[in-house]
Amino acid sequence: MTSSTTTQIPGYVVGTWDIDASHSTVGFSVRHMMVSKVRGYFRDFSGEIVTAEDPAQSSVTARINMDSIDTRQEQRDAHIRSADFFDVGNHTEMTFRSTAVATDGADWTVTGDLTIKGITKPVTLELELNGFGPDAYGGTRAGFSATTEISRKAYGVDIDMPMDGGGVVVGDKITVELEIEAVLRTV
Repeated sequence: MTSSTTTQIPGYVVGTWDIDASHSTVGFSVRHMMVSKVRGYFRDFSGEIVTAEDPAQSSVTARINMDSIDTRQEQRDAHIRSADFFDVGNHTEMTFRSTAVATDGADWTVTGDLTIKGITKPVTLELELNGFGPDAYGGTRAGFSATTEISRKAYGVDIDMPMDGGGVVVGDKITVELEIEAVLRTV
């Protein structure tokens, strides 16, 4: 079911929004050594959100600088940038372009094309609308949280590092976690 009215979203504002990277997080977690999860972030990203009169006609585009990975351990980050993982020398950006926005009551999803290392696959983000409202600078802000899971191997990040006794050093399933704050463009 898709929404056709804005009255279902308190404070909903139609417009074009720029992601405020200084108040947003593009993060992930992955199983490490079969016993825990390592979290990481991308520090350099940008994007645009267009909220339409009919929220189901809204759209999102985003670009993430793959070189900006930060797992709080520089040696690991350097390895992730290498050809073993992201091959940043040949693939500098990860991109997302939405293809559909849908709701089933209070539950929202954004489906789109995620491109990593030149490989594009559809993904669906579970979306939480956190709100719309004025900021301290005379502008308007919107907040969104979103999560999805992807297979790193599906995007050509397919290094296998087996452990003695079974298992792998890095899991295949990546949980993507987004906390996005966006600023309404003024004309």
